[in-house]
Amino acid sequence: MNTLAQTPVAAVIAAARPLFGEKLSLNDAVRDQHARGEDTTTPTRPDAVLFAESTEDVAALLRLCHAHGVPVTPFGAGTSLEGHVNPVRGGISLDLSRMDAIHEVSAEDMDCLVGPGVTRQALNEHLRAQGLFFPVDPGSVCSIGGMCATRASGTNAVRYGTIRENVLSLEAVLADGRVITTGSRARKAANGYDLTHLLIGSEGTLGVITKIRLRLHGIPEATSAAICQFPSLGDAVNTVITTLQAGVPVARIELLDEVQMRACIAYSKLEGLAAAPTLFLEFHGSEAGVREQAETVQAIAADNAGSAFAWATQAEERNRLWKARHDAYWACLALKPNHKGIATDVCVPISRLAEALLGAKQDIEASGLTAPIVGHVGDGNFHTVILVDQADPSALDRAWALDRAIVHRALALGGTCSGEHGIGIGKREFLEIEHGPDALAAMRAVKAALDPRGILNPGKIFRN
Repeated sequence: MNTLAQTPVAAVIAAARPLFGEKLSLNDAVRDQHARGEDTTTPTRPDAVLFAESTEDVAALLRLCHAHGVPVTPFGAGTSLEGHVNPVRGGISLDLSRMDAIHEVSAEDMDCLVGPGVTRQALNEHLRAQGLFFPVDPGSVCSIGGMCATRASGTNAVRYGTIRENVLSLEAVLADGRVITTGSRARKAANGYDLTHLLIGSEGTLGVITKIRLRLHGIPEATSAAICQFPSLGDAVNTVITTLQAGVPVARIELLDEVQMRACIAYSKLEGLAAAPTLFLEFHGSEAGVREQAETVQAIAADNAGSAFAWATQAEERNRLWKARHDAYWACLALKPNHKGIATDVCVPISRLAEALLGAKQDIEASGLTAPIVGHVGDGNFHTVILVDQADPSALDRAWALDRAIVHRALALGGTCSGEHGIGIGKREFLEIEHGPDALAAMRAVKAALDPRGILNPGKIFRN
């Protein structure tokens, strides 16, 4: 007779109890918290949650789950937008948030070794006294491990690169519990397969990251932020393109359309600004260098009908502006109560940015939906937050149709379906279109080699 006690997951839980004690939870509320991230996928409860506190905990769990064929879904801060942490096939949710130690910092080598549960905010707070910072800034409270798993980016990528360019090496546990170290502290290497960058962006499907060695940067001598508004989206985009083509080393350049600005003005109390297409900019360097960069961009903006170019040199005012930018998603939701948001995430070559953005604007207007546009346009990446009325049965279908239209245009322009959010569940169909069957087969072969029993985050990246 087939009873619950005889199922593979029950066998894993029974064996895990004496190993992990109170770190293993079957509590319904805890399981509900690990049923999904900040996405619109249908929640799926895991059978249990393990709060790992060490590499040894992760390895022991994976050895058990590998032996019994039980799925394991890594969980960081739970802020992913594409269903990465939704345990769609049950099993164990592996929560890494307690692995939040900052193991070491080398000011001389400008690197550090951290656990996957460390957040970028906590890391930068720790680094500040040493005159260093970690620049990758997706905006939300993200764990470093989750950022590596999803190949995160953010507002500083135009100058400092994405997480991919800021990781030197990793420690990871493979599906069968073996622990490997990839890379080294050297700034370059030419030996063997690049396993570090294979794991970055693998979304927990090839291994579980347990330590990360990061590149650090010196806190700039001077920092200045500015905001500039434009009569049209095209004028703002042309300013971005000209700025980049002129070689101005801008640290951040963010675009908000008039709908997003209306939301941010209301939500973040940005008095004195109009609901018009707007650029948020930041410059890093010496006092003279920052001044020169800003003056150059101000002149370029003026040539594109930019106005209200306002400076924010004091840290408090800069932080207020960037907090408003980081709160853009929540501002969108506040704009339309009882609506949920579907975030798009395309990236195109800078020369095609105007076509992609203006085309997306036309698609939004044709759909009849409200979808503010916001983006890290310095590297050609932008998002729309499609607001869906939960009381309108047709709204969700129209929203997904709009999402597909925006993605297909980006692909046609030589871009990608995801600049920073990853694939997860939500973008699996686009991955197939973007890469083609042969490349997808190669990816599947890598997955099969490293995870032959398919226990690591199943249902993600690939449709089956």
